[in-house]
Amino acid sequence: CQDAIIGKVAGIDNIAISWDSQVPVDRRIQGQLNAPMRSIIAVSSGKGGVGKSTVSVNLGRDHHDTGGTDSPFRETANIKDGSNIMADMATQVALGNASRGMSLVTLHNGGGVGIGKVINGGFGMVLDGSLRVDEILKSAMTFDVMAGVARRSWARNDHAMETASSFNQDNNNAYITMPNLVDEKYIHSIVQKEYVKGGK
Repeated sequence: CQDAIIGKVAGIDNIAISWDSQVPVDRRIQGQLNAPMRSIIAVSSGKGGVGKSTVSVNLGRDHHDTGGTDSPFRETANIKDGSNIMADMATQVALGNASRGMSLVTLHNGGGVGIGKVINGGFGMVLDGSLRVDEILKSAMTFDVMAGVARRSWARNDHAMETASSFNQDNNNAYITMPNLVDEKYIHSIVQKEYVKGGK
């Protein structure tokens, strides 16, 4: 690319290209992002000798399995506390994203399994390079994902409890309340002792 421009465009005798990425490594998801990519989009903004160019990017996320979707037929099928048929997780995530300052928040019905069988939440955030937006993303992106992990942890999903515990050990400026587990054998023994078929 440089050879094609240098010497062929008047006034250009040198080109410098640099990349900067500040994506934190998260050991909880390492090795899990194996989705095939068809293309990579690079967005850049440069300053010329006569003025500035400005670029703004919108980051969007529609329903996702972790926190933005309630569907007892798919995403919330593994929630065994009875709340799998409610729309509380998608609603809480949407409201949480709105209160944290996302540019756009959506809450809508249908998708994948059909109208009336799922509630999805999503967001849009205009990335303008400001510190304000950085702070919104730090708070909202963590909440957006971990709210669903927390809900599954409270429903006693083993992997969710493991992930929540790992999250709490890291310095995330956030904490997930862990569920108080009961002794299943103790509960079973009480039921067996007190239960009278047909009532008293």
